[in-house]
Amino acid sequence: MTPAELASVVLTAAHAVFADRGLDHAALPERTVVERPRNPEHGDYASTLALQLSKKVGVPPRELATALADELGRAPGIKSVEIAGPGFLNIRLDAAAAGQLARAIVEAGPEYGRSDRLAGERINLEFVSANPTGPVHIGGVRWAAVGDALSRLLRATGAYVGTEYYFNDAGSQIDRFARSLLAAAKGEAVPEDGYGGAYIAEIANEVQARRPDVLDLDDAAAQEVFRVEGVALMFDEIRSSLRDFGVEFDTYFNEKDLHDRGELDLALARLREQGHLYESEGATWLRTTDFGDDKDRVLRKSNGEWTYFAADCAYYLDKRERGFERVVIMLGADHHGYIGRMKAMAACFGDDPDRNLEILIGQLVNLLRDGAPMRMSKRAGTVITLEDLVDAIGVDASRYALARYSSDSPIDIDIELWTRATRDNPVYYVQYVAARTAGVARNAAEVGLVPGDADAFRPELLDHEKENELLKALAEFPAVVATAAELREPHRVARYLEESVAASYHRFYDNCRVLPLGDEEVTDLHRARLWLNNATRTVIANGLRLLGVSAPERM
Repeated sequence: MTPAELASVVLTAAHAVFADRGLDHAALPERTVVERPRNPEHGDYASTLALQLSKKVGVPPRELATALADELGRAPGIKSVEIAGPGFLNIRLDAAAAGQLARAIVEAGPEYGRSDRLAGERINLEFVSANPTGPVHIGGVRWAAVGDALSRLLRATGAYVGTEYYFNDAGSQIDRFARSLLAAAKGEAVPEDGYGGAYIAEIANEVQARRPDVLDLDDAAAQEVFRVEGVALMFDEIRSSLRDFGVEFDTYFNEKDLHDRGELDLALARLREQGHLYESEGATWLRTTDFGDDKDRVLRKSNGEWTYFAADCAYYLDKRERGFERVVIMLGADHHGYIGRMKAMAACFGDDPDRNLEILIGQLVNLLRDGAPMRMSKRAGTVITLEDLVDAIGVDASRYALARYSSDSPIDIDIELWTRATRDNPVYYVQYVAARTAGVARNAAEVGLVPGDADAFRPELLDHEKENELLKALAEFPAVVATAAELREPHRVARYLEESVAASYHRFYDNCRVLPLGDEEVTDLHRARLWLNNATRTVIANGLRLLGVSAPERM
């Protein structure tokens, strides 16, 4: 019995109690949930439904809980129901009902863990959005891993998600990039405010290969060629490196398009309609202090130039006009000050900043070698890049390491740890279970042990303590996925795979033999345990897929 099935049984019992007592059925929820009690001695599942309904129907919670317990006690698969505290229901399943979960998981396959919890939500998720002035640095790589995992989680819980990379191809940083390329092509020193690193010379050479005449042009024209061609080359490289990292975006949005299509003027007009613009010292200002910002913000300077914040406003409006009800933006640690102004901007457009806009801040990442942080990239010169991380520990370990921690906490990635083929390496620990479950299934087939027809499966035989522990761990997966999506915390999936599934499987494997020994006859118990083994493989594979990490069949 899955947690969702048990929750349905609890709700059915509540309907029966309400009918028997003549209570108002309108007070009953459309659905309820059951949870794992913190103390396993309290049972397999717990329900707070009696506490939730007590005030609504004017019945003391323990009295209502007693009636629910009596009704639940007659339901198939329920071994016992106990009342605790003010009206908690502690429920124990019989072995057959608990064991049926293994079959349900295997039959669901890749669908196990998915739900409609966020069905109907339209979410625009923007992450990475590194400027095309250099390779993706390690901070951006963190958002690549976390953002991609979050998009998978949101989709797994029923939300419509559009992933987006904001391609900043306008502004002063691009001008500095173009000047740096021109200087490199001329063999001159990097401009004082320019970009260094071997990649600048590489791109400059590629531009010259495309446009051999570029240095025959005057500096202004040559710089424009380096700007256009260099940005295109740099962005192609960024997209390629992210693709190799397993990250693709639904939309690559060019900032320049906002300017070319007049969307900044449209945003300005909308904000003027809302009554939040004013003119001062020849500039156009947005009165964000009305909504908690520490100061008002300039949208258009006195010389007619747009500010970066004006583009932010136009971009946000563009997303909302495309039908996204919730805009989620992932930013680096140095952008914490953006939260107040962005929230105020959403309010100036007439939106609810708590509903329509979410800003997630990611903290710093250090790559450690021999216990010391690596500071310099061979190619980028000043930062550690995506390629540096992948070269050091591989794609799977990189994605898992970056998604394993809450994004609001700084992390250190120790190269020695994450390349170690031992259990203290978290990704190895989890992937080893994926490989071991696949190996057990292969070895079982070689000795003629197959799960058999689902109708012949005898779940009641899975009554060993370690089998029950593993079944409980597997049952938690849908709730873990839903919670991780709602809280925007992919690390919950990684920690669950390690601490709950992998740990429980190893104990099951050590105590409950799946394969027959020698000439031992294959029994229904062997087959039942094989179902449980295969169910574990399904959950591990589904969980790793949500993190963008492979579930190997051999290691």
